[in-house]
Amino acid sequence: MSKKIRNFSKNNVPAKEPGNTEVSFERKESHDSIKEVEKMPENNKEQKTEAKAAAKERSRNISVSKSHITYVGIAIIFFAMGFMVNYGISPTGQIISAPVEGSSDQLVFINPQGCADCDALQVVAEQVASTLNIPFKITGFDREMETPGYVLLYEGKFVTTAAFDTEATLMNQICQLTGKEEICDEVPEQPDTAEPAPPESPKSDRPVANAFVMSYCPYGTQFMKAYVPVIELLGEKADINLNFVHYLMHGEKEMVENNNIYCAQEQGSDVLAKYLRCFLEKQDSQSCRMEVGMDEDAFSACLQSLEDDFDVTNAFRNSDQQYPPYPVDAALASQYGVRGSPSFVLNGQTVQVTRSAEAIKDAICAAFNTPPAECDTQLSTAAEAPGFGPVGSGGGTDTAAGCG
Repeated sequence: MSKKIRNFSKNNVPAKEPGNTEVSFERKESHDSIKEVEKMPENNKEQKTEAKAAAKERSRNISVSKSHITYVGIAIIFFAMGFMVNYGISPTGQIISAPVEGSSDQLVFINPQGCADCDALQVVAEQVASTLNIPFKITGFDREMETPGYVLLYEGKFVTTAAFDTEATLMNQICQLTGKEEICDEVPEQPDTAEPAPPESPKSDRPVANAFVMSYCPYGTQFMKAYVPVIELLGEKADINLNFVHYLMHGEKEMVENNNIYCAQEQGSDVLAKYLRCFLEKQDSQSCRMEVGMDEDAFSACLQSLEDDFDVTNAFRNSDQQYPPYPVDAALASQYGVRGSPSFVLNGQTVQVTRSAEAIKDAICAAFNTPPAECDTQLSTAAEAPGFGPVGSGGGTDTAAGCG
């Protein structure tokens, strides 16, 4: 385990690794207890059986405790490896599910360097732990990030590792994860979600929408979660496209997933919407393609065409730039002056919208010469939260933040 994630600060309680001497000593003591029971005389079999069972149970509990320690460490490693992509996730969190037996419930607050609001958010997290009646711990984190995170073990299960940026986001996450009534009752009210008038853009009979994202940018995934219901509603009435920023900020996995999404879109807007619904929640492209019933031959041919036409893999691997190029939509991004993720272009004009399905729908509907009946459909007015998570889970705030 990396030494970088072991400096528990405020409580000064270091994470115990597998092989920790305290755990090893307890395990040895437990094994010795079992041996002592074996030496008991056979004339009291009932007493011997009970004593042996108790010794084994203590050994099992030590193993469980060690498992919890391991999973907390793994969770923080996932955080450190950038699975939160420097910001946050959905209200349900980026689930890294790993069931753990036992009762070592706890909430571990991850306090990274460069986090301006961590002191205030730490107080909120500690109150949440108190309400859940579980121990609260704090760990430092030597990588600079704008927001804190946490690891939650609850009711004997490893629930999530997640990041959050506001009290409302944390409370909403914990409410959805635990169903704890006392938490859900205290979730701060969301700001007034009355949608502002949609931005002005040129009108046409069939509007063209281009949303430029990076597939692992938390604000890009935030926009995509709001975009999916609009694709489903208006995909037959307007040209609603998902495009990609001309550079990569989140490594080779982003190049790969950009390609996957591009090729899902090539099979139609309905396939794209289904794929995004699955991927934004599960982050497993292969299983999502199977779930959607994607044409795998066409998908493979599309991936090859990206290599033939744009040489995307070599462009990434041979780049000496801090952010390697992603050339697939580079010409279009340059035409519209795209600088970061997300950027939303409607009928050739860049517009700013709240990252809710209703706001995006209203913007596109305002770009019709004659809006279709589908524009009367009410979609969610709740802004999505940054990061991965189920489409429609809300929990975000009105923000213009992006990657780039």
